[in-house]
Amino acid sequence: ILGKGYGEIAADSRSNHKTQGFGSAKQRGSSFEYFKTILGDAPVTDLMDGVNTTWGRVKGGEAIEADITSIRNSFDIEHPEKSVPALVGLLTKVEKVGDAYWKQQKSKELKELIASCAGLWMEAYSNQASYALGDSMQVTSQIVSRYGSKVKITYADDSKKTSDNIYKAKELADNQLIAFTAKILAGKLTQPYWLETPHALGIYNITNQQSVGNPENPDFPQAHFLTTIEGKAIVFERRVYYKYVDQAKGEIYQPIDITPPVTATIVSKDYVFNTQQPQTIQLKLQSFTNASGSISLKPIEGWKISPAKIDFTGKAKGTEWTETFTIAPTDSKPRNSVLQAIVNTGGKDWSMGFQRIAYDHIPTITLFPPAEAKLINIDLKTAGKKIGYIAGAGDVVAESLAQVGYDIHQLTEADIMNADLSVYDAIVTGVRAYNTNPRLVVEQPKLMEYVNNGGNFVVQYNVPQPLVLSQIGPYPFRVVNQRVTDEEAKVTFIDPQHTVLNYPNKITQVDFDGWIQERGIYFVTGIDPRYKTILNMNDPGEAPNPGSLIVGDYGKGRFVYTSLDFFRELPAGVPGAYRLFVNLLSKPK
Repeated sequence: ILGKGYGEIAADSRSNHKTQGFGSAKQRGSSFEYFKTILGDAPVTDLMDGVNTTWGRVKGGEAIEADITSIRNSFDIEHPEKSVPALVGLLTKVEKVGDAYWKQQKSKELKELIASCAGLWMEAYSNQASYALGDSMQVTSQIVSRYGSKVKITYADDSKKTSDNIYKAKELADNQLIAFTAKILAGKLTQPYWLETPHALGIYNITNQQSVGNPENPDFPQAHFLTTIEGKAIVFERRVYYKYVDQAKGEIYQPIDITPPVTATIVSKDYVFNTQQPQTIQLKLQSFTNASGSISLKPIEGWKISPAKIDFTGKAKGTEWTETFTIAPTDSKPRNSVLQAIVNTGGKDWSMGFQRIAYDHIPTITLFPPAEAKLINIDLKTAGKKIGYIAGAGDVVAESLAQVGYDIHQLTEADIMNADLSVYDAIVTGVRAYNTNPRLVVEQPKLMEYVNNGGNFVVQYNVPQPLVLSQIGPYPFRVVNQRVTDEEAKVTFIDPQHTVLNYPNKITQVDFDGWIQERGIYFVTGIDPRYKTILNMNDPGEAPNPGSLIVGDYGKGRFVYTSLDFFRELPAGVPGAYRLFVNLLSKPK
C-alpha cells in the first residue's frame, strides 16, 4: 500500500523522465477525465461495461474462478502460508487449461504467489559484471524457505540444462540458506533485441517478433530451481544478475553483460572537414577476455587513413586503452562517408562499440552500437573565430563547432559579468539555457550590452515554462509549444536576400536535405516587428509557421533566436545545418 493517489504516482513517473526535464508537481484530491463514445455501446456504470475479464471466458474456467474466490475469502494476512496448499491445487487445475496463453501466463503468476505465501526466496548471481561471448560464467544460486520442511529442492541449474552440477532431492530446513554453484555458457550477446540488426529511421528490424513488447531481452541467462511443494513439482525461474555491495548504497543487482571479446568505440559520432587538414580519430578499446589481435579502420575511397593497422597483444580481461589514427580527405569534393573500426581477435572480425546507460531509477542497459562514425567533407565558409558558449540543459553544439575550426570558450558567470565580451565574434546559449540557468537573470543585462555594442548573440530553443526571464531578447516574442515534426517539410525563404541566408554561405533548398528528427521545436509567436522572420515551414495540413528563426538588430549588434533543432543536426553531421548555423554566427563587420 503506497498511500498515494493517482496524481501523485503520475507525477513521480513524469519526474523520472530525466532527459526531457519533465519534473512536475504532484496533484492531490479529486480530478476528472472525460471520455466520449465514438464506436460501440456506450458504458453505463463503468468503462469496462460489457468486457468480460473473468475466468468465465476460458473453457473450464468456472471451477478455477470458484477456487480463487474461496482462497481469497479464506486468506489470513497474518499467516499467508495457510493458503499454500490451496494455491498448489489451483496451479494443477490451471496447468490443465486448454488455452495456451492463459495457462502460461497464470501458471507463472501462481508460482510466484505460492513462493510469496510460502516465504520462499531464490536468486542467481555472478560476481562478475561481464563475460565475453563463449566464456564460462560462474553462477551461484541460493534458496531459503520459511515454510518448514514442506519444500524440497531437486536441483538448481541454468535454463539450457548445461550446468556441471545436478543435485539430489533435499529437504530445505526452515529459514536456512542453501547455495549451489554452476557454470553457465555465455552463449548470446546481451545486445538489446531491438538493436540486434541494422534498422531504418523510425522503425526497428526485429527478427523474433515474439520478443516485441518486452522492456528487456526475454532470453537473458536464467537459473531454474526445481522444487517440490506440498508434493507437487514446481520449477521457478530466476534471472542471473551481477551482485555486488556498494559502500554507500548497499546490495546492488544489475544485468550481466555478455559482450564481444573486444569492443572499439570511436570517440566522436562524426568528423566534419572543411579543409584537407587531417584530423585525429581516437578509439577507446575494452577487452572483456584475455585477447590479442589488431585494430584497423576500413579503407574508404576519397580518404587517407594512417596507420593501416595497429596490433595489440596480451590484453587482460578488463583492460581499457586508446589507439589513435589520422584521417584526411584526399580532395576538396563534398562527400559523406561511413568510417568503420574493425577489431580482429581470435581469428574473427568484430565491429562493435560499447555504451552503458546507468541511472539509479532504471536498470542499467549496455549497448554494443556499430563501431562507426560519419566523415563529412563540407563546402563551408566561416567568418570569425572566437565563440563564447553558455551551457544550457546539455548539448554538444560547442564540440560540433570546434570540429570546423571555431575557438570555443565555455563562459562562466564571472566571464560574463567581468570579462571583455567584445572579443567574441558570437555568443551562443545552449538548448533550454533560459529554462535551466537562473543566473541568466543577473547576466542578461551584460549580454544585451554586448549586443548593443556590436556583438552577435545566438539563442537556441527554450520551452515555454519555466522561463527565468519573461523577455529573452531585446524585443518581445513568446515561446510556444509549436513545432514541425517532419524533418523533410518544405522550407520557404521569407526574405531570400537576408544576411543569414547569404553570408558567408549561400543557403539554398539543398541545405535542408538530410535533416533528422524534426525541423524544429518550440517555435515563437507574438513576434515584435523589429525582428525579421527568415523561414516558413509546416507539417502537412498545418499553416506555414514563421517562428523557427528570428533576427533583430539591436544597437550596433544582432540578436538571433532559433528553434531549429541544431542540437540534433550538428552532431549528426548534416552539412546544411552547419552552413546555416555558421551564418548565424557570422555578423558582417
